[in-house]
Amino acid sequence: MLEALKEQLHKLHLELPKNGLVTWTGGNVSARDPETGLVVIKPSGVMYDDLRPEDHVVLDLEGDVIEGTLSPSSDTASHLYIYRHRPDVNGIVHTHSPYATAFAALNRPIPVYLTAIADEFGGPIPCAGFALIGGEEIGQQVIEHIGNSPAVLLKNHGVFTVGKSAKAAVKAAVMTEDVARTVWYALQLGTPDEIAPDDVKKLHDRYTNVYGQR
Repeated sequence: MLEALKEQLHKLHLELPKNGLVTWTGGNVSARDPETGLVVIKPSGVMYDDLRPEDHVVLDLEGDVIEGTLSPSSDTASHLYIYRHRPDVNGIVHTHSPYATAFAALNRPIPVYLTAIADEFGGPIPCAGFALIGGEEIGQQVIEHIGNSPAVLLKNHGVFTVGKSAKAAVKAAVMTEDVARTVWYALQLGTPDEIAPDDVKKLHDRYTNVYGQR
């Protein structure tokens, strides 16, 4: 079931190591099917090179496995918590991408030092509190702190991103690491100036409503 969504997730999962966002078996992508409300997620502990579309696990929002023989990601409960509390979200990504996670290790949000941050995130990338892996606690931190941003850092842990689709969430994860790397470089040279909130709003509006093909 949901074969097209499994194929899409398989391709999107390969983008994580390709873009330097994960190491070994860490990280995961999930997607919610808007028609059925079912969620497809990466199986736990499977190497990205070994991952096949049919390996993905299908669950309902309460965590009952509908299809799949492998154990779902250890972050499944948190993904499902986010979906239950954010009906606008149909894709979630978790990574431990190094530059963004360095900010998370320090419990530091990423300010709007770059137009790219204003464009993609519409404000600072917030940092949530610490939570243990395996239950809903990480999802609770995401919901509590992410606000209108598509990304949130998790103290001492890593990154969660959300989107209207799994592809949008993966893009946000790639962009989070990209801007985190640039900000880290900038901080080695000094302290950048933050972009004024009014300009952030204008930049985000242009990127959201004008940029690209219509």
